[in-house]
Parts: sequence; C-alpha cells; structure tokens
Amino acid sequence: MKKHNFSAGPCILPQEVFQKASQAVLDFNNSGLSILEISHRSKDFVDVMENARELALELLGLQGKGYKALFLQGGASTQFLMVAYNLLKGKAGYVNTGSWSDKAVKEAKLFGEVVELASSKDANFKYIPKGYDIPDGLDYVHMTSNNTIFGTQIKDFPTTDAPLICDMSSDIFSRVLDFSKFGLIYAGAQKNMGPAGTTLVVVREDILQEIGRKIPSMLDYKVHLSKGSMFNTPPVYSIYVSMLTMEWLKAKGGVAAIEEENEKKAKLIYSEIDLNPLFEGFAAKEDRSNMNATFNLTNDDLKETFETMLKEGGINGANGHRSVGGYRASIYNAMTMEGVGALVDIMSDLERKA
Repeated sequence: MKKHNFSAGPCILPQEVFQKASQAVLDFNNSGLSILEISHRSKDFVDVMENARELALELLGLQGKGYKALFLQGGASTQFLMVAYNLLKGKAGYVNTGSWSDKAVKEAKLFGEVVELASSKDANFKYIPKGYDIPDGLDYVHMTSNNTIFGTQIKDFPTTDAPLICDMSSDIFSRVLDFSKFGLIYAGAQKNMGPAGTTLVVVREDILQEIGRKIPSMLDYKVHLSKGSMFNTPPVYSIYVSMLTMEWLKAKGGVAAIEEENEKKAKLIYSEIDLNPLFEGFAAKEDRSNMNATFNLTNDDLKETFETMLKEGGINGANGHRSVGGYRASIYNAMTMEGVGALVDIMSDLERKA
C-alpha cells in the first residue's frame, strides 16, 4: 500500500531526493566513500556547502543584494536566542501568532526589552493579528510566517524601518514573497527543506553591527559568516539532502512554480473541509496556511471510524497537535496532488457512510 505522509515534521521529501541521498550513503560522487564519512573539509563537501548556500539565495531572489546564507545547527529554537543575542541592543518587537513565536519571545527577554506588538493568543492562535502599530526605536521586528500547530499563515508582512526578522521554518521556498523586505530569515530544515539537523539562516550583512556585548563564538553570526558555515563540523548529511531538495525545486521552475502547485493542493483540501458537514476548519479562513491545514470532526462519535479509514487508506501523520486536537494535513512542497486527493477521498467517503 502506498503511504501518504502528512506529518508536520520531519517532513515529506521528493522521491528522487531520497534516491540520490540513499545512493550517496553508499557511495558519494563515485568516491568509494559514504557521504556520512567524508571530511567536511574535502573538496566534494565544500562544493556541496557552497552550492547549497548559493541555491538558497537564488531561490529567494537574493543573489547580489547583500545577503549571505548559512547552514547552522541547533534548529530554529537556537535561532530564537541567537537572533536576540546578535541583534537586540535595547528593545525589539514581536508578533505572537503561535507556540513557536511564544517561545521566541521568551528567549529574547533574556537579552533586552521585548514589546509584544500583537497576539492572537486570546483565540488559541486561530487567526493572524492585523492593524497593529509598530513603534519607532526598535532594534528589529520578529514574526513567524507560518504556524504549523494552528494552521495559520501571514499573507501580508508590514513595512518597517527596523529590520524584519522571520522564522520561516514551515513555509520556506513555498511561495513568492519580496524576500528583500527581510533583514534575516531562518528555517529549520525538517519542515519543508530536508532532514532534521541543520537550519538555514539568510541574513543581510549590514544588519550585523556591533552589539555591545560579547557573543560566544558558536552563537555569533559574524563568526559563522567568516568561516563559510564551517566554524565547526557542519551536519554534512542534512545539508547535502537540503541541497538536493533545492536542486529539485529549481528544476521544477523554482518558488513561483511550486507556489502554483501548493495553492491547488490547499484549495482541494479546504474545499472538502468547507463543503463536508462532518468537518470544520480550525483557522480563520482568511489566514489559512497553504502548508498545514487544521480541521476537526463535527461529530466525535465518528473519530474511530475516520481514523480506521485513514490507516487503511495509507494516510500517515494526520493527527492534530495536542494544542488544537483534531487533524492536521501538512501539505509541504513535496506532497503530491495524488496524496492530497487520497485524503480528500477518505473524508468524502466518511460523509457517504455516516
């Protein structure tokens, strides 16, 4: 039986990426060595690192615009504190739209004053706040573009004089944006780019000014930039697979092409949620994520039947987060229309049987 993986992360990846990555575990570049054992200082891996960094900038349309890409460790959670460590001198503004931004606020408070510009906590984060003011004098403004747990996504980003920082872990490379609006973007690979173990950071170099505090080397962006993401041994395999995924995306036509596919997949599943009386969406309609569709049964008596049908239909990882309950279909870049269609068919079958 074919499996369709709707897990929120670690994420689904393209089959051709799995094939190339598995071959590299046995023999990388016909070297007779595994990608898991080659030196990170070898030419073969230095080429991988340089290609991955350039592909990230190319796909985001940021080549030649003063940005550099890094592949670091520690997940997006380390970026919660690293951003503040490097950029927060006095006061920063945060828009709180979910669990991850809530955690980012907590870490930033260790380094300076944090102003919560807006929050949707009052409604269990089921909407994106709008119409809030951004005061002058902030060192930066931090946002989370997509909320995997609650299924919301920011559609319009504010214009601000302060550098705009964004956690794009779960929707990186999924849609066209003016990425030059951002001073720094970070994304854990395991949501929409590659396996767990590395985190992409894209930073405009001019925002990295002297902060007035000593920063440990492992947490200093300038140290990592000066060493080309190789200050210490990088997560070789995670970076390699992320590079393969970016090559796959480029071959498909880049971010603009995948955005079209993602919109079609999202339309298919949200149409079923809205038309099928046995389901209701969790997130506000205008703020629904194209990456994570969250929904609930309107009749909990059907839970066992529905989940049996999901299992028999090869649907994996569709259970919702405990904060929301219900179900969550993560429809990342590598998810196919066939996979979304399989889930929608089961939802439709449930209505016929109920």
